[in-house]
Amino acid sequence: MAATLIGAVPKFVSPEEHRNIVGSTPASFNDIPPVLRHEEPVSVTFEPSLDGFNEDDGKEGVLYVLESVLIFMSKTGKGFQIEYPSITLHAVSRGDTPPSIYCQLDESSAKAMKMLIDSEQPKANGHVDENAGSDDQEAEDEAEEDEEEEDMDMRVLNIIPSRVDSLDSIFEALSLCAALHPDPPGSDDEEEGLDDAFVDVPDGTFEQLTGTEDEELSEVGRVRGDFINNNRYAPY
Repeated sequence: MAATLIGAVPKFVSPEEHRNIVGSTPASFNDIPPVLRHEEPVSVTFEPSLDGFNEDDGKEGVLYVLESVLIFMSKTGKGFQIEYPSITLHAVSRGDTPPSIYCQLDESSAKAMKMLIDSEQPKANGHVDENAGSDDQEAEDEAEEDEEEEDMDMRVLNIIPSRVDSLDSIFEALSLCAALHPDPPGSDDEEEGLDDAFVDVPDGTFEQLTGTEDEELSEVGRVRGDFINNNRYAPY
């Protein structure tokens, strides 16, 4: 699944704390906690529902937009985290009641990553695990359970902030963090779509669209055009 259940929020630092740590030349940069870009009281919903996370869990909690992962922690003590590459689209949805941040989660890529990790687990330090046989049986059982679940490649996450005026702030933070996790070069999607990336069309075929910041691009909401305009975020 794109969303992984967690029981606690990992350690994080503010941008200012991060600058201070980096400026002091730490022994290992890998040990620096992720930077928190936004924190907001929200409620969340999944469609279809997330196994192990019910409707009551999503009613009230806190959203943590970390540079490493997106996290929601409920007041019930249950939470989840999502890797940014699994979020294929995020947008401001003002037409819905209540307004929200609309996210599409790619379940197929999350399943592929889990299979890759599981396939490497029988080996430890170059030696085959003696319990690999039983692990294989467990993997087969899990595969059968997955087949019984609804076949889907996408899950929708709606993030509903308690303050409507925080929608843009959440969106900006999500956009910044997603930009830090681009798809790896040579991905299947890039290779498969390369032939269709450029087409020859007569001049004047497409009309250039213009609008103000307050105008919506679609019913779902607006998606920033920063990357179209060759702008780049400055994380720090």
